[in-house]
Amino acid sequence: QLSLFRLTMKRLFSTSRSSVDSKEMKKFQLLAHKWWDEEGEYSALHSMNEIRVPFIRDTLLNMSSNYQLGSPLSGVKILDVGCGGGLLSEPLGRLGASVTGIDPLEDNIRTADQHKSFDPVLAKRIQYKSNSLEEIVEECMETFDVIIASEVVEHVADLEMFIKCCSQVLKPEGSLFITTINKTQLSYVLGIVVAEKIIGIVPEGTHEWEKFVSPEELEHLLESNGFSVKTVNGMLYNPFSGSWSWMENTSINYAMHAVKSGAQGLSSPTDTLSEMGSEQPSATAGTTV
Repeated sequence: QLSLFRLTMKRLFSTSRSSVDSKEMKKFQLLAHKWWDEEGEYSALHSMNEIRVPFIRDTLLNMSSNYQLGSPLSGVKILDVGCGGGLLSEPLGRLGASVTGIDPLEDNIRTADQHKSFDPVLAKRIQYKSNSLEEIVEECMETFDVIIASEVVEHVADLEMFIKCCSQVLKPEGSLFITTINKTQLSYVLGIVVAEKIIGIVPEGTHEWEKFVSPEELEHLLESNGFSVKTVNGMLYNPFSGSWSWMENTSINYAMHAVKSGAQGLSSPTDTLSEMGSEQPSATAGTTV
């Protein structure tokens, strides 16, 4: 029965449909060598680590009593989808996690592999693959404890299929973390007009407002695909200080934590722990809305 299920899933995901948008690939191809330039086009993603890494770490620690000092995420298998040059994979690896970073752009993976090779510890904890999410579904059924899609869903071609794939490769009661941009008039003005055209902190043409997704729409997609949304937090970027902070308002950027339902779709102890822990998304800062 299992092999029949896998065959069915393979046929389902080996169709011509893909979550990868070829236009988006061309944009990022030009910047593949610039991931680790902290003053360059990806400077805002570098500084986002100051809040997204503690958010992921502390949410997971609040759901578990079993962790080691110094390596709090030891034993946790994480999939970093759309990992780019490894900006988020590396700090998660330093926290002890076993990280698989995937990105459909080979040049991104080359950059990520090269950078991780400078640190022997990270070289063992992180592996990178030049794949789209749907390409690894068959071999990675219910493999990961955690999936992270940070600044990714606003670039995918088929968001519902993307969420379905996340569910397939995530273990029951596993966590999904998403950060993205809301679809509001304010996000258009600040995220595209100001950020791209006026200040230039993001390369022009990076984002398409039509592909932005609201927290309500994303929550609906997640809930209808077997997830329970635990936390939604607004994020604010200050272009003058180059720093991020949490805020209650989600009208520009936001972070979301969702948990895949258990095998029977019943509430589990980790669900309860998650709800308790979600009152503060980070040990350093945060607001749950």
